[in-house]
Amino acid sequence: MLWPAFALLLLGVPLLFSQSAALSILSQCGCMMILALSFNMLLGQSGMLSFGHAVYSGLAAFASAHLMNRLAGGGAAALLLVPLAGGVAGMLAGAVFGYVTTRRAGTALSMISLALVELVAAAVLMFPAWFGGESGVSTDRVLGAAFLGIDFSSQLQVYYLIAFWLFICAVGMYGLTQTPLGRIANAVRDNPQRAAFVGHDPRRVRYLMFMLSAFFAGIGGALTAINFEIVSAENLSLLRSAQILLFTFIGGVGYFFGPMIGAITGVLFSSLLSAYTRGWQLYLGLLFLLIVLFAPGGIAGACIKLFGGWRLITARAWLRLATGLLIAGAVVFLIEMLYRRAAVL
Repeated sequence: MLWPAFALLLLGVPLLFSQSAALSILSQCGCMMILALSFNMLLGQSGMLSFGHAVYSGLAAFASAHLMNRLAGGGAAALLLVPLAGGVAGMLAGAVFGYVTTRRAGTALSMISLALVELVAAAVLMFPAWFGGESGVSTDRVLGAAFLGIDFSSQLQVYYLIAFWLFICAVGMYGLTQTPLGRIANAVRDNPQRAAFVGHDPRRVRYLMFMLSAFFAGIGGALTAINFEIVSAENLSLLRSAQILLFTFIGGVGYFFGPMIGAITGVLFSSLLSAYTRGWQLYLGLLFLLIVLFAPGGIAGACIKLFGGWRLITARAWLRLATGLLIAGAVVFLIEMLYRRAAVL
């Protein structure tokens, strides 16, 4: 019953948050959830810490923007397949860069991915015809005649397009965890020597998972291009990769739905909390620090432990929780007071 409930949730959320700004934030959450889930295929399921995941979503976003400009006047039905084209573009990029990245494991793999993201980010200004230079590439998601009364001119229609692909991608990535490839990827993550001993090539497994992860990241990048109607160098930057990594870890890499929780938390911090305080990045950093120190399983792991054993929580534990909340409130008050003081001075 989990997947029908998830589908109903995606369909019913706009009924509660019908404002255009709320729908925009929900659309950003959907795109980031796909990116976080695809990154978790590398980190959580295969044990690959990559610092360049934004390369595959960003290149797919640029490819999707150019495709949308080519399809101008072709009708709204063509937009339905743009995310799939973005996924193919992401997979091709993953096949090229993943061949180099997955030749090593552990720290070496992370450093190679870091070098690649800097290399691609530097190429933005070297190839302005494709990347649009510093201004990026603009596009229009209204491709022409409406399809079944839908032309994607409203944010609600864009949200449902993103929700549709989010559901498809989530089901696909979850199904992959139940396949032999997903099980072997877990074995390579836990003990690559033993996996090689029983006949599986760890590098080949990592390469296949890398390409599949890039495919889903490409879908997320294409949906981002559709949502914002512009793609710039920021989509390929190291900061974007760091955001995906941070949100995934905050949600919990040990649980399938953990990255989805982390994506929602991260988008709310960057899009909603930033409207109320200049210190939202500080709060996000403190949240990450607390999770690393006290909840390695992320928000998902903490919620499972809390709700799974809430009846066993003693009065002393409730007192500690209340004390922690009071301390957190005091810290927030002091931080905001310092920010206001600095603004006055």
